[in-house]
Amino acid sequence: MDDSTVLCKIENMVTRVIENETVLLPIYDTSEDIDCIYSLNEVASRVWEMIDGKSTIGEIKKKVLEEFDTTPQEVKKRMGNLLKDLLEIGAVKQTKIK
Repeated sequence: MDDSTVLCKIENMVTRVIENETVLLPIYDTSEDIDCIYSLNEVASRVWEMIDGKSTIGEIKKKVLEEFDTTPQEVKKRMGNLLKDLLEIGAVKQTKIK
């Protein structure tokens, strides 16, 4: 995924913010089907918040660099891992490339 990619959230995910952490819970038919709950730290929570179907990955990275004490290399690595994980669990999908 390059910096011009735009992601949007999938609607089958319930989201709750609890003390700067975001909890993601996939929606299932019954509670017996639930096998995982995902917890995002403060920075990952902020990235999740900025995924809006309009902002590019590059724009989100820029905001993370402005808001948190980190380096471009660290943002690239960690955000790449986060977005890969979010795609794998079906929390987001690629909508377009600007």
